[in-house]
Amino acid sequence: MREIQVARVTQAVKEAVIAANYELGEDLLAALKRGEREEESPSGREIFRQLLDNAQIASQERIPLCQDCGLAVVFVELGQEVHLVGGNLKEAIQEGVRQGYGEGYLRKSLCHPLTRANTGDNTPAVIHTEIVDGEQLKLTVVPKGGGSENMSRLYMLKPAEGWAGIKEKVVSTVREAGANPCPPIIVGVGIGGTFERAALLAKKALLREVGQPNPDPAVADLERELLKAVNDLGIGPAGLGGRITALAVHILMQPSHIASLPVAVNIQCHASRHKEVVL
Repeated sequence: MREIQVARVTQAVKEAVIAANYELGEDLLAALKRGEREEESPSGREIFRQLLDNAQIASQERIPLCQDCGLAVVFVELGQEVHLVGGNLKEAIQEGVRQGYGEGYLRKSLCHPLTRANTGDNTPAVIHTEIVDGEQLKLTVVPKGGGSENMSRLYMLKPAEGWAGIKEKVVSTVREAGANPCPPIIVGVGIGGTFERAALLAKKALLREVGQPNPDPAVADLERELLKAVNDLGIGPAGLGGRITALAVHILMQPSHIASLPVAVNIQCHASRHKEVVL
C-alpha cells in the first residue's frame, strides 16, 4: 500500500490547469505543422500559421492560449494500492482547480445555469474517477471550452441504423457546427454503452495522442473513413474553407444493449488542451 498526501494532488492539479492553458502538447503542435504543409487553401494555411504563432507566444509569455479558459474536467485513475492521506481527494482536486485559475490569471467561466451568477473561482470541476490496478494516481486535466462543447451531440440510434447511421450523425454534427468550435477540430466519438457512457467515451477519446489510430485495426479503419468524410465537407481552418476541417477522429467503443445504439460526438477545438500528471 502506497500513501499519497492529498496536498500533492492539489499542487499537481494547479500546475496542470495552468500548463494546459499555456502550452500545446507536442502531438498537437506536430499536427498543426503538418496541417500547414498539407492545407491547399491559402487562407487555411494562414490560419495554421497564426495558430502556431499563437501557441509560441502563449508558451513564451506564459499567457492563456485562448480567452476561453474552459471548464475544468479531471479524469482520475486511482490505483487500488494507493492510500490517500491528509484530506479528501475530490476536495483536493477542487482546490487545485481553484488555485490554478486564480494564480494563472485564467478566465473563470462557471456560472449558475439559470441565474448565470459566476461561481467566482471556476469550480466545481467535473471529476470522473476510475479505480485501476497498481499504486499510482493519474490525473488528466482537461479545460474544455464552451464553443466546442456546445457543438457536441448525443444520439440514441436504432440498432438497424448501424455504421451508416453513425457516420451520418458524426458528419452532420460537424456540418452543423461549422466554424463555431474553432476548427481545425478533433472529433471524439463514443459508440455503445448507455446514454451517459457513450458521452464519456467520446470525451475520453479526445485524450488520445492526436492522430494515433485506435489499436483495433477495424476501428482504426472507421476513424480514417470518418476523417475523410468530415474533411470532405470543406469547412476548413477557422471555417474559411479548405481541406482540413479536422486533425483527427478518435473512436472509443464498447458493447451496448440489444435494443440500443448510443452514439456521442464530442468536438474539441484546435487547442485540444489537456495535461496528464502521474503521482
